[in-house]
Amino acid sequence: MSHVFARHSTAKVRRASIGKGAYIYDADGKEYFDGSGGAAVSCLGHGDPDVIAAIQEQVAQLAYAHTSFFTSDPAEELADRLIAKAPGDLEKVYFVSGGSEAVEAALKLARQYFVEIGQPGRRHFIARRQSYHGNTLGALATGGNVWRKQAFAPIMVETSLISPCYTYRGQQDGESAFDYGQRVANELEAELLRLGPETVIGFVAEPVVGATLGAVPPVEGYFKRVREICDQYGILLILDEVMCGMGRTGSLFAHEQEGITADIVTIAKGLGAGYQPIGAMMCTAQIHQAIADGTGFFQHGHTYIGHPTACAAGNAVVKKLTGGLVDQCAAMGVKLQDALQAEFGQHPNIGDIRGRGLFLGLEIVADRGSKAPFAPSDGVNKKVKQTAMSNGLACYPMGGTMDGQNGDHVLLAPPFIMEDKHVDEIVGKLKKTFDEVL
Repeated sequence: MSHVFARHSTAKVRRASIGKGAYIYDADGKEYFDGSGGAAVSCLGHGDPDVIAAIQEQVAQLAYAHTSFFTSDPAEELADRLIAKAPGDLEKVYFVSGGSEAVEAALKLARQYFVEIGQPGRRHFIARRQSYHGNTLGALATGGNVWRKQAFAPIMVETSLISPCYTYRGQQDGESAFDYGQRVANELEAELLRLGPETVIGFVAEPVVGATLGAVPPVEGYFKRVREICDQYGILLILDEVMCGMGRTGSLFAHEQEGITADIVTIAKGLGAGYQPIGAMMCTAQIHQAIADGTGFFQHGHTYIGHPTACAAGNAVVKKLTGGLVDQCAAMGVKLQDALQAEFGQHPNIGDIRGRGLFLGLEIVADRGSKAPFAPSDGVNKKVKQTAMSNGLACYPMGGTMDGQNGDHVLLAPPFIMEDKHVDEIVGKLKKTFDEVL
């Protein structure tokens, strides 16, 4: 009997034993291609010698120092490295242990910013349905993932939710992609006016929606309109790049491809590539200066923020990402998406293939023509996950794609180090899985 509190008390999970490159091996020696990087985490694959060496060197020198007493060289170096590559006016980095912590920090900083500048009446956040921003109470409340929130709704703050930019389900007949994007972006303005613009703190969104929708990118012009609305009404644009950032979509920051800047950005997952738990919240000079000129104290903190060993790992990872691996991710993403389109583009049960870089999703439907989903009781996403694992492919299927209850998709987020042969392996194992399940 295991004494580990598992995610699901009746699920039988394999015991991971060894990680090598793009593969994980269980205790019985069975090989699995890591087709989702866990949850879009392992962008460098497993066993990277440079990251391991950086961690070992840092642990030997200084494993931990509390940030109320000290900063550290790894934290300073990683912050400098990130800011040098960040778009817009991002100037300060607040290191945490993961994505949910990064979003919590972003929400609290956004609120404190308005308190510091004399606008304490701002209290509302606006986000999107079918989004996911983390599992701590503040982050969970801000997201639009219905089934994750349901049990905890009575103890969460209320967040306004508008439509996602989800062309497969939302674009109307005869409506151009651009017009659709403008229409759903304008829901932000309508909700602002309903709440009272002077009461709103900010808009929170994933540039490319990850787990809940399955790698859904925005249409051209959507985020430019969102930025205009935020500027017009003086609210903050908070972009959650925990899953889609750090090169995953083919640029170091996902929102670079939208031609916009953000006030606050959250990153994690690929920042540490799974070698250490680390995330970060980044903000503009203007926001930080408001704190500095006011109380001078960000009323937030965790024991492991700015962890030297985690930052050393992040430094090694970002060096690799900016040394050519982000470009490789973009190129391999095109190859993988083309291969998926060739194999499944006309599949009767695959309604949509989408994404950017090595962040790709396939939406599963009962009928391609009508886009009708399988019944939730069919448990299609669970069957796909189990069957894919049996076929040696770890991928990320999810349910509730359409509305939190109906719909299924598969998310793929393989390591950036993958090769051409791995494209064939992913598609082949996915085909075998779909043949067996669908």
